[in-house]
Amino acid sequence: MSDKPVIQCRRIRPESDADIAAPEYMTAHSAGMDLCAAVNEPVAVGPGEIRLIPTGFAVCLPADHEAQIRPRSGLAVKHGIGLINSPGTIDADYRGEIQVALINHGQSVFMVNRGDRIAQMVISPVSRVRVALVDRLPDSARSSGGFGHTGI
Repeated sequence: MSDKPVIQCRRIRPESDADIAAPEYMTAHSAGMDLCAAVNEPVAVGPGEIRLIPTGFAVCLPADHEAQIRPRSGLAVKHGIGLINSPGTIDADYRGEIQVALINHGQSVFMVNRGDRIAQMVISPVSRVRVALVDRLPDSARSSGGFGHTGI
């Protein structure tokens, strides 16, 4: 028996999307599982455009976990394709279809075809905290310095 967390994965449209690969790790040490496009026809994503691409799957995560939806580095480098809300978060209580908000930062139209690997999903533990409102925060070496205060 494995000590790895289990996520339940449900195919949203089993009658029409049986050919779409389930989320899976592509190598033994991959951090993310690839997500594929469950589009019925090719979708053009023009330069500067955003398109919401269905994956055909919903998940049930353990209560203390999230799924982070992240861009694929090859699509980013070769085509300028990223995610508009990267990383996107799938909360443990969400049961709807995972959809990927692609953005084209490139200069050419990018075509998303059925079954294309379009994003990756990383499962991560989540820490929940209590918020305590205070009048003053403890000092630190950095204090309020930010947005490049340490240089380039």
